[in-house]
Order: sequence, then structure tokens, then C-alpha cells
Amino acid sequence: MMITPFGHVAGGRLIAETVESIRAVQLQDGMIPWFGGGHADPWNHVEAAMALAVGGAVHEAELAYEWLRATQRPDGSWHTYYLANGKIEEPRLDTNVCAYVATGVWHHFLVTRDSGFLEDLWGSVELAIDFVLSWQRPGGELVWSVAPDGTPGRYGLLTGSSSAYFSLRCAIACASQLGLERPDWELAAGRLRHAVAHNAGGFASKDEFAMDWYYPVLVDALDAQTASDRIDERWSEFVIEQRGVRCVSHRPWVTAAETAECAIALLSIGRRDQAAALLGWARQHRCPDGSYTTGVVYPEQSTYPPGEQSSYTAAAIVLAEDALNMLSPAAQLFVGGSLPRGLDLDAGREPDSRLSTRRLPVCAESSSSNSPELSARL
Repeated sequence: MMITPFGHVAGGRLIAETVESIRAVQLQDGMIPWFGGGHADPWNHVEAAMALAVGGAVHEAELAYEWLRATQRPDGSWHTYYLANGKIEEPRLDTNVCAYVATGVWHHFLVTRDSGFLEDLWGSVELAIDFVLSWQRPGGELVWSVAPDGTPGRYGLLTGSSSAYFSLRCAIACASQLGLERPDWELAAGRLRHAVAHNAGGFASKDEFAMDWYYPVLVDALDAQTASDRIDERWSEFVIEQRGVRCVSHRPWVTAAETAECAIALLSIGRRDQAAALLGWARQHRCPDGSYTTGVVYPEQSTYPPGEQSSYTAAAIVLAEDALNMLSPAAQLFVGGSLPRGLDLDAGREPDSRLSTRRLPVCAESSSSNSPELSARL
């Protein structure tokens, strides 16, 4: 049974329909594919599970976490893409994708306050985070991917390390709630935040992607002034007024997920009016059944990928609506600043604005925000 806690919210029925559109594509074993007949990846799967929990579909959300537990490898990792019936489409291991289970589990606990759930999933969280941190580099950043045979990728990614920093903070919160201490995680979180905030040269350049622009802000890795300057500096490159956020700065492809995520980033630095405007523009992607098209190309106003309605896009909208309208007990997770930050390696350091000004040469082209090298979504 699905409980819809949106009766007091303007447009609550519409949000509930969006949650239902995610529930409709979930498979019996709990896997949540991008769309019917499509593949799933653990990061977007967790995002969809969080949206289900916000919408009151707690049983379905917990089924999604059971799928994760069942598919987790002995070393704590997951493959990048799965098909129905347990088939593996892409065997590569993505550190950020593997870390995101911690965000989902902590989010679910905030919604339900179910200590039993947290205890049950703790083993999966601990294994996943230990796997991820085994690939932390001396500069603090994470190797972005690992081949199934254990061969590491050649570089880190700013979006991936930023998202993994947030997941690590959630993992520390899980441990604390269970009365456990992981000082090694606290040190690793401090090193990871330091890398995101100050070590721009430690990441391969993907700065044409919107996610590299707003993710360090969304995860609270920057001081307040640097975060604000970062948003202002490239706003005109990424935002098409009255439309939303471009996936990549040089193409007229507006994606609803990036627009919703950027709205959350704005909320995290206190820009509520700007965030509400962005989320309002993202609602233009809504379909009559509550699902959301992934992207729209302007000025043609054609959908891209053609006709695609993705569960992760719907989930990003629900999580942004939650953060804006305080729909669930987890509404402030991404904007409240309540998570542990890890060991402070910046104590006594002057604010560093390099991330708000430095532009590195583009090292790769992609037309999709779902490039394997930029697989983070929230």
C-alpha cells in the first residue's frame, strides 16, 4: 500500500503521480530500471528508492535496498549497469556509484526512523564504503572507476568525488546512529572534501558538464562565499532562462534532472527563490501520467533521448520538491547542513576560490549526462 503524504502541498496529487510513475517501472525483485525494459545502475536505483520513500512507498523502497544487498559483490562493490533477471550489462565498478548506498540508507532512516532497517543494511554500507575508500588517492580524490579485474582508472572526477563525499558523510552518520566509530572514515572525508574544494588539478576536466559546476555546492564541500561565486560565475553558461539547466554548456539540451539537482544546490546556499524558479521550469518536462522526459532540445523542443521518460529524472524532481516544500522527515538532508563533515583539514586556512575561477582544458566530449564517466546524478 502506498501512502501519499502530499495532501497539504499545492500540487500534491501531481507529485504523488510522479512517485507512482517510479513505482510502476520497479521489477518484482526490487530493481528500478531507468525505464521499462531498460537497464539499472545502483546510483540512480538508490535515488529512485529515496523518492519512493518520500512518497510513502516504504515497502517498495525497502525492496529496492534488498535488491542492492542481493547484488552486492563480496568486495562491497556493484557493477555499473544491470539488466533484468540479474544480468550484468556493464561490469565496470564505479566508486561513486558504489558509495551512494550510504546516502540512500541514511535517507531511508530519516524518513522511517526504523533502526532495524539501519542495522540490517549496515553491513552493505560498511562494505561499500570500505571498497570505495580503498581507491582514495594521496591527494584525497577517488579513482573514478575500477575494472572487474581490479585495474584502476587513470584519474578522478570532480562530480564523482563530490557525490562520494556526501555519501561518506551519510555513512558516518549511519555509524554514529548505531553507536559505532569510524575515525578512518572521518579522516577520509576530510581528505575528500579538501580535494574537492582545493585540488582542482587532481581531477580530469569535465567542466563543460553542469554537474561539475553545481555538485561541489550541492554537497556542501565549499565555503559559503566560494559556493555563491561558483554558481554566479557560470550561471549564464548553463542556465537557459524559463527552460532550465543545460546538461553540457555548449549544447541546447536542457535536462530535468540537472535542473532539479541545481535547484537543490541553490537551496543549500539559501537561494530559495532561484531554486523555486528552476524547479518550476523543470516541471515543463512532466508527462500526463506524472513521469518526466529526460531532456528537451531547444529551440526545436524535441525530447532527447527521443521519447525517453526516466525514473531517475522523476526521482530528482521528487527529491527537489521535498527539499523545497518539506514533504518528508528527510527533506533537509541535502540542504540542512546537519551531516558530519569529517576531519577539518582546512582549519586556519584562508578561503580558496580556485574552483570558482579555474577553467581546465576539456579532455573528453560527450552528448549525455549519463556518460559512464559522469554517472553521478544527486
